[in-house]
Amino acid sequence: MSEPVGRRPTHMAPTHPSSTKVDPAYSSDGAKPTPWEDGIASLDAARISWLVTVRPEGRPHVTPLITVWDPDEARVVFCTGPQERKARNLAANPACLVLTGCNGDEGLDVVVEGEAVRITDEARLARLAGAYVDKYGPDWTFQVRDSAFVPDPAVHGDTGDVAHVFEVVPRTGFGFLRSEAAYSQTRWGFDR
Repeated sequence: MSEPVGRRPTHMAPTHPSSTKVDPAYSSDGAKPTPWEDGIASLDAARISWLVTVRPEGRPHVTPLITVWDPDEARVVFCTGPQERKARNLAANPACLVLTGCNGDEGLDVVVEGEAVRITDEARLARLAGAYVDKYGPDWTFQVRDSAFVPDPAVHGDTGDVAHVFEVVPRTGFGFLRSEAAYSQTRWGFDR
């Protein structure tokens, strides 16, 4: 079960785009749309992503963080302490962006616009805790307690820290593909 920070329950949100279009104004002649599966691969492989939220007074806030891809729900997932700026921003306004890319002349940069929804289902959280270890190693071992992540005391000692876990329910995505031969901007639309 996921607890909406926003207004839309997770089960009502699509997992695949309803439309995929290349923008010819920002693409090489004859460029083809980048498949959503390529966007997923970039999100899944990213060691660092960037989360953009909106402060209560309307100013943007951006921070780097680690993410995992949840293949069962087709969502990018991140965690944060409930007292951290990004969590406080999301409590007031669930709209956010997750960005990742190659930071070079060639490759795929991905932007996902959507709403953050807190994940509270403990079975799903346990599966996602395993995904963090698989991707980032044993320093990122979490236990699940009270619908949140807590650092494993065997690894970190008893810190008392808590992390809420969020998924980003996509509204729109963008793929910016660059190579020596061509470039393209793809828009993935997710109907709700």
